[in-house]
Amino acid sequence: MIKIGDRVKFLNDVGGGIVTGFIGKNMANVQNEDGFDMPYPVSKLINVDDPTLNKPTSGQKNKQEEKVPEVRDVKVKGQIIQGKDSPDFYFCIVPSQPNNPLAGNIDLFLVNDSNYSLLFHYAHYRNGQYKTVFHGLVAENSRTNLESIGLSDLNELPEYAFHLIYFRNDDKKLNPAVMKKFRINPVKFYKERSFQSNPFFPGNAMIFQISEDILNTEIDKLTEDDFRKVVKSKENRPDDEKPQKQDNPDVLEVDLHIHELIENTKGLSNKEILEVQMEKVEREMRAAVQSQVKRIIFIHGVGQGVLKQEIARLLSRKFPKYTFQDASFREYGYGATMVVLRRK
Repeated sequence: MIKIGDRVKFLNDVGGGIVTGFIGKNMANVQNEDGFDMPYPVSKLINVDDPTLNKPTSGQKNKQEEKVPEVRDVKVKGQIIQGKDSPDFYFCIVPSQPNNPLAGNIDLFLVNDSNYSLLFHYAHYRNGQYKTVFHGLVAENSRTNLESIGLSDLNELPEYAFHLIYFRNDDKKLNPAVMKKFRINPVKFYKERSFQSNPFFPGNAMIFQISEDILNTEIDKLTEDDFRKVVKSKENRPDDEKPQKQDNPDVLEVDLHIHELIENTKGLSNKEILEVQMEKVEREMRAAVQSQVKRIIFIHGVGQGVLKQEIARLLSRKFPKYTFQDASFREYGYGATMVVLRRK
């Protein structure tokens, strides 16, 4: 049992500290070496003085192993299903722990939801270059596991690239190859609503369609006259039906992941990256103070907590008139800080 005064390490992150208190039954405040308190799930803490405390028993280990194949099973035998003649392929992001996506590994899948055999080339795209990760064949109406990522990978996600060739044995012509890239904002991993129920996996997942979407396919089927009618109806839509842009939103969201701030981080040290992020925080704070924004949320991720600490120090030193706290756990987990832009 973890108690106040225990020296602990984080199970899923680098670092640790001393337990200084508890928030309810399941959360503990851990003070790191810089004297900063971080809330952390008790179940994810390891007591340094009692290293066997959080080791799973053989029964627990077997139970965990039994759950894995339900999502990770990639040896699904292909089968022809009546009515699935559309070439529908999906890139799926599936957390191993659906109720807490950032607590475990996240699996990336390619799903072939069609009666076609699918040859695929899967790669990472960074700085203008592709790096092959996996390639192979996915049978009809089946899936394959592309790779797994963890919390530490979210700070530098690549663009995910696919090159697909699909066919059937009775095809009389060659089908066009499909090429698609996905750039996924790390913020999505911190938002519970990003993961939705789906027909491919027992738990919630992020689902991205690789093949041409249904709406575009239907537009192609319209006659030229029908298409003109659709365009004209959209152009003539009353102004009050058009979405209104909000010039002064009540809440401003600022993503501090470094690839959202600069295009190329090659050659930058961790210190230089942190400086770029902190300059962004100060610049956005000063702009927000001058505007009508009521709250500003800085999305910094979890990691080792360094960026979160630096944000707290900057706010306390340069903006002492305003309160700040952890943003909504439901929306961001422990990965964001909210500043209320009204004076204390």
